[in-house]
Amino acid sequence: MLHKKVQRPKQTALSPDPVRITRRVFLRRSTGAAAFLLAAPVWCTAKDKPEKSDTDLLAEARTRIENYRKGEGTIAVRTAKGGPVPGVPIRLEQLRHDFLFGCNLFQFGRCDNPEHEQQYRERFAALLNYCTLAFYWATYEPTRGSPDYSYTDQVLEWTRAKGITCKGHPLVWDHPAGSPTWLPDNGNELQQLSDARVRQLVSQFQGQLNIWDVVNEATHLPEHQNKTKMANLGAAMGPAAYTSEALRIARSANSKALLLVNDYRTDQAYYDLLKNLQINGRFLYDVTGIQSHMHDGLWPLPKSWNICDTFGKLNRAIHFTESTVLSGVRIGQGENWGPTTPDGEGKQADYTVNFYTMLFAHPTVHAITWWDFSDFNAWQKAPAGWLRKDMSPKPIYHRLMDLIKRQWWTSLQGETGPRGNYITRGYYGTYRITLQPPKAPPLTRIVQWQRGSDNVFAFKI
Repeated sequence: MLHKKVQRPKQTALSPDPVRITRRVFLRRSTGAAAFLLAAPVWCTAKDKPEKSDTDLLAEARTRIENYRKGEGTIAVRTAKGGPVPGVPIRLEQLRHDFLFGCNLFQFGRCDNPEHEQQYRERFAALLNYCTLAFYWATYEPTRGSPDYSYTDQVLEWTRAKGITCKGHPLVWDHPAGSPTWLPDNGNELQQLSDARVRQLVSQFQGQLNIWDVVNEATHLPEHQNKTKMANLGAAMGPAAYTSEALRIARSANSKALLLVNDYRTDQAYYDLLKNLQINGRFLYDVTGIQSHMHDGLWPLPKSWNICDTFGKLNRAIHFTESTVLSGVRIGQGENWGPTTPDGEGKQADYTVNFYTMLFAHPTVHAITWWDFSDFNAWQKAPAGWLRKDMSPKPIYHRLMDLIKRQWWTSLQGETGPRGNYITRGYYGTYRITLQPPKAPPLTRIVQWQRGSDNVFAFKI
C-alpha cells in the first residue's frame, strides 16, 4: 500500500512564480508555434535536396531565434489624466526565460564534500531554470508501502527558493530501476500498484511539481529486452495500452499537469505510438520527450532539426529530455570511459553550442535537459558534465552561460518617446521594468513578456 497523502503548505501568491508551470500556462505560451512551423521551410528532409552546410544551417537558426523567441513590447507611461510622459528613463532587465533550460538534479545533497555541494548548487542555479528529479520506483520505494518523500521535499524547498521549475522522472518504466523486486507476479495486482503510484505522486506534489515523464521508453516493450515484472506487464498490454493507462491516471490526478511520453528512439515505431495515444481525437499527453544521448557519436546538425520537424507534425510540443555530449572517450565496453580532457572539453563546448542553437531555433522545442550536470557520479560514469568531478566548470559551462544569459538575454536601457512609449523587442520570459520619473522615486514592476500577447505595460506617474 502506498503512503497516504501528506498535507503540504500552500504556495504563496508571489509574482512571478516560475515553479507553477501548469498545462494551461504552457499551452498559452505555445500559441503560434504550429503556425510558425507550417510557415517554415523544411531543411534537408527530401532526398533530392542538397544538404546545407552547418554554417548555413546555423545562420538560418539565428534568424529564426530572433523571429520566434522574441517579441515586441511597449512600456507606456502616462500622467494621472492619461497624457503621455516623454523622456522617462527606463531599464528593462530579463530575470528568466520562458524556455526551459535544464539538467537532472540527481546529485543534489550527495556531493562528496560541502564545498563541492555548494559549488554544484550555485552553478546550477546561476545558469538553469529547470531540473529533473528522480522518481525511480526501485529506489523511491525500496520497501513496499514506504516511499521516501523526505529527499524530494528537501530538493523542492531549494528549487522553489531559486525559482527553478521541476519535472518528475519517471512514473512508469520497465527498466529494473522502475520495477522493484518486491512487485507481485500477478498482472492485475501489479497494474493496480502502478496506477496507485502514479495517482499518489501526481496528486501529492500538485502545485509544486506539475511536469511529469509519465511513461519512459515504452516503444521497445514488444522486444521484452528488460526482464522485469513491469516489462512483463507492458509486453502483455502492448505499448499503446500500457502508456495510455498511465497517462489517463496521471491526468485524473492533476488536470493541470503537463504530461510527457519519453523515449530514446526517434523512429517510426515511436511516432506511431505517440500518434495512437488519443481518445476521441484528443491526445492523452502534452509533450513529446526526445532523448539525445551521444555517447557513441555526435548527431549531424540537420538530424536534430529533421527530428523536430517529423515529430512536430503531431502538433505536440517537444522537450529534449536527456541530452549528453561527452568530453572524453570510451576506453572499453560498457561503463568504461576515460577522464575528461582539454581537447574533449573544447569539442564538447563547440558542438553543444551549435546543438542548442538548432533546438532553440525550432518552434516546437520548449525545453532542453542535460544529463548530467557534473562528471561526479554521472550516468555510465562518463565525462558528460558541464562541471568536472571537483565541480570546476568546463568550457561548456562558460559558453552556455554566455549563450543563455547574454546572447539570448534582454537587458536594455532607454527612455519614452514623444508619445510616452518605449517600444522594443525582448526574449520571452520574466522581466523587471524600472522607471525613473522626474522628481520621484523609481517605479518597479515584474511582468511576463509572452508569446501571443500584445505585451503592453502601462504606468501612471
